Amino acid sequence: MKISYKLLIVIIPLILSNANCTSQQKRSSDTISSNGVQKKSKIEKIEITEQTRGTNRLISFTPGSKTTSVNGTISVDVLSAAAWESIVKQAELIDLYKIASFKSPSEGRFGDRALASTILITTGGKTYESSTFDSGVPPKELESLYRELFKEIKSKQKFSGKDVR
Repeated sequence: MKISYKLLIVIIPLILSNANCTSQQKRSSDTISSNGVQKKSKIEKIEITEQTRGTNRLISFTPGSKTTSVNGTISVDVLSAAAWESIVKQAELIDLYKIASFKSPSEGRFGDRALASTILITTGGKTYESSTFDSGVPPKELESLYRELFKEIKSKQKFSGKDVR
């Protein structure tokens, strides 16, 4: 009988600790999936600025709206959830801690041959700003996001152009 009690004393803690590990593993995977969802909703705003001596443009994208300011004239357009998700998907691929160090492939902005552009991404209350680059020629690390932003900007411009007769 003494052997069976010793055996139970050894086996019961092993069984309980194994059940506890399974429970912790389940909680860990739940946390990861909930963090994945939170990560997507963390990006609050994405802005692109373009400026030269005579032009100052700021285009802000937030969930549900796109705000454009050109030389102080402001317009607000609706941004679809699908468009916002596409923009956020591209932004999430960028290492925000390195965004300021991305090198511009051209230098036309130094001689007024191009607008000087920057991209700002606000997430978790903190804003990350890219290095300055020529409008239309972003650093390769920002190219996908830049194209996605301008796909939305150009579609609204075309739409607006149809309204003017």
